[in-house]
Amino acid sequence: MKTYGEAVVRLGFLNLEHDGGASERPDVLPGRWTQAHQEILVPRRFDWLGRAEMTYSQTGPLLEDATEADMEAADEARRAANARYGAAQQVLGMRGCRAPMGAGRNPSGLFFRESTFEFVSRHEQRQVWRTPPANVVLRLRGKDVPPTQIVTAAWHNSFCSPNKREEEADELSALVDKVQAKHGGDPEKRWAAFWGFGDCNEYPVPIGEVVPPIDWGSEEITDLVHRRHRARKQPDGSWTSCTYLDELMLDCGMWDPARYAAQQLGQVRALDATAGHASDGQGGGRRIDRGYMDPWTVQAVIEVNVIDTAGVSDHHGLEVILSRRKLVEALGRQFDALESWAALAYSRVGA
Repeated sequence: MKTYGEAVVRLGFLNLEHDGGASERPDVLPGRWTQAHQEILVPRRFDWLGRAEMTYSQTGPLLEDATEADMEAADEARRAANARYGAAQQVLGMRGCRAPMGAGRNPSGLFFRESTFEFVSRHEQRQVWRTPPANVVLRLRGKDVPPTQIVTAAWHNSFCSPNKREEEADELSALVDKVQAKHGGDPEKRWAAFWGFGDCNEYPVPIGEVVPPIDWGSEEITDLVHRRHRARKQPDGSWTSCTYLDELMLDCGMWDPARYAAQQLGQVRALDATAGHASDGQGGGRRIDRGYMDPWTVQAVIEVNVIDTAGVSDHHGLEVILSRRKLVEALGRQFDALESWAALAYSRVGA
């Protein structure tokens, strides 16, 4: 693990394809799960880690007309899910939080290191989501740290519906709203920080990106169902990539730490593709796994990496390294918010 000349806080995100797969036996974890944890996640000693596709680590409620056989199978699946979830917490040395099941079968979750963060609260969101996000509020530990809450979330947006993703994005913007300074005349109401990471299942605004946007009219696009899931048909018959979540977060003043690393720190590889490279006919590698941070704490970022998971998952991982000293200053709002990405990006267009 790379070391730095100062104390750091490490954030990460990984969509581990179908949780590494099913177990051949209840007491044996699958090889890809073990490899992902032992070779990719554990060595990086994340302080906060978002996960998507925790397929075999969470179960849903039984149907009302469940038979006795259904109940027995559900009990067995629940025991196996709890065992795998417990193994993840033990191997990582982190406390976990599983989101509830939705219509999708690949639930989200997150983990945090209790020596780094103090748990404040956990919230469940069910109604709008195909796959509900994990949502936990934390505080950074330390005598030098202001009592600022950090609203954190890990999500897996709907793969099949642009309309559903827009609804889900709107709900995420409700979490972002907590970042605002004191308001409403309540002297006890404090601002918060925000960290959210997820498989967005759609694309970033193309300005400044390293990966070129998809040409949906290309003959190389043969997966037409995927196109319908990821793009909007225009009046002239052309197709435009879905970018609603990215636009919304940027309009709300949030910063993608990968963009910050590329634009402010010169780390262009932070904008490398994270998914799509394993599927034919869909337009190639895309940067659909992304993070968003408030415009104060993003200034604590010192490095962002795309973690190569070839052979383990169809999504690469994300690693975001923060200066702890700068993070403490950001939580206390000891400096101004970073100017919005949109203001900086669009001012350069045509320059």
